[in-house]
Amino acid sequence: MAVTYIFGHKNPDTDSVCSAIALSYLKNELGEKTIPKVIGNINKETRFVLDYFKIDLPSYLNDVKVRIKNIRFNRKAYINEYSSIHQAFKLMQKENITAIPLVNANKNLTGYVTLKELAKYLINGDKEKINTTLNNILEVLEANVITKASDLIEGKILVAGMKSKAFKDTIDLSGEEILIVGDRYRILDYAIESQVKLIILPLNSKIEDKLIKRAEKNKVTIIETPLDSYQISHKILLSNYIKSINTNMHPITVNTEDYYSDFKQMLHKINHTNYPVINKKGECVGLIRLTGPNSYEKQKVILVDHNNLDQSVDGIEEAEILEIIDHHNLGAIGTTIPINFISKPVGCTSTMIYEMFLDKNVDIPKEMAGLMLSAILSDTLSLTSPTTTDDDKFAAIKLAKIAKVDMDKYGRQMLKAASSIKDMSFEEALLNDFKVFNMDKKMIGISQIMTMDIEYIEENKDKFIEILNKMCNREYYMVAIFITDVIKNGSYVLYNTSSENIIRDSFGLKSVKEGLFLPKIVSRKKQMLPSIMSTIEGDNI
Repeated sequence: MAVTYIFGHKNPDTDSVCSAIALSYLKNELGEKTIPKVIGNINKETRFVLDYFKIDLPSYLNDVKVRIKNIRFNRKAYINEYSSIHQAFKLMQKENITAIPLVNANKNLTGYVTLKELAKYLINGDKEKINTTLNNILEVLEANVITKASDLIEGKILVAGMKSKAFKDTIDLSGEEILIVGDRYRILDYAIESQVKLIILPLNSKIEDKLIKRAEKNKVTIIETPLDSYQISHKILLSNYIKSINTNMHPITVNTEDYYSDFKQMLHKINHTNYPVINKKGECVGLIRLTGPNSYEKQKVILVDHNNLDQSVDGIEEAEILEIIDHHNLGAIGTTIPINFISKPVGCTSTMIYEMFLDKNVDIPKEMAGLMLSAILSDTLSLTSPTTTDDDKFAAIKLAKIAKVDMDKYGRQMLKAASSIKDMSFEEALLNDFKVFNMDKKMIGISQIMTMDIEYIEENKDKFIEILNKMCNREYYMVAIFITDVIKNGSYVLYNTSSENIIRDSFGLKSVKEGLFLPKIVSRKKQMLPSIMSTIEGDNI
């Protein structure tokens, strides 16, 4: 069963992380195979929650782009460099490939041979020289061993075609010959005496026992084959190591971790048909073909607490989205097939996941209850946000009972753990809970900081504004920071300088200044974003 990743948005908050963990637990209890993930650094509040309920932080997911390892490339298309040319050719035929990577005993790539190079070798190569193993020769010639002196055979092919006396008078055997000879006693005797490298008996010719004994004594290998001398002299060349025709020791390769999109771009620059595939251990694991089907299985994912491309993991367009569970406005994620999309106007995604536990009649462990409760308290500002619904309140009360915590006391502990930003850089504080929204090709960034360090922000507001202005100069149409004071039930606002009119008109103000307090403005989803979007849309009419 393929694993499904469940994750929330970038710049993960407590709801996105806890919802992913709780939903993964529910899915696995129902027999599915899922893993919760995070796609960004978690904040202090979320770390406090996970530590409080002793839950491990989900592992980081960098992207869900299709990689070469996801492609159905030919994982059998490689051969040991000491295999025979014959074995390599048979494998190429079997796998319907026109090239084959060569590997050593550790599966490291040592070369690459194409059918063109193989044909060239058979036509123009040295027809006499043999350098291979005895087993390779036995396989090519369909031969059997009579005597064996060595596993390695290196020498020159010689066919004993002349009469015995003439052969002995004119051929000076040096001991490096591979002699093809039939049932000819004198030549066999001479060859054994000269300690030739190998004697090949065609047509399974018989040899006398006393010659066999002498061959064993003189360490001469003898084999017999049903092939005739002509067939042997032509086929034995195929027993040579495939590495003997390796002219490309450093072919262009692809790595299993490479992105498939990058591979396709490379194809436009390099006009090759076959590419050896290397894994992260440096091993050759097959061959990918330009003309092959190269089909692949997309990574299965479930999204929680977001449904916008800009907020999701890199490569989301290459993944198979099975399900989306979210409480935000609809974004720009599209799917090629119908999916289970659960959207509800509640204050928190975990409220919906709690209802899924009830619907599936799955018991909620204390730890999972604690995570979902934490998410609800975080997203609804301890049930004080205007986004809070009766469903959120009902779920929070029930989950607090299962988790065995005092909801009000625990909520204050969470806020205290999350509120300090003094140990963060200005960029870290700004980006800690930063979300991006696209409006008619205009990119808007809204950061929300829940903190009690209001004076610290006031003292350093010029530095925050400087960062906001730089962001707008680079890519954003407008950027704003809302510093939410839960005790005063409102937010202070900082913005890039050129967005003064947008902030003024969005919140119906007669005048506006940096750091202005906006009473009862505490929800990014229901108050900040809709007001700003409405103003920008109005400017475009």
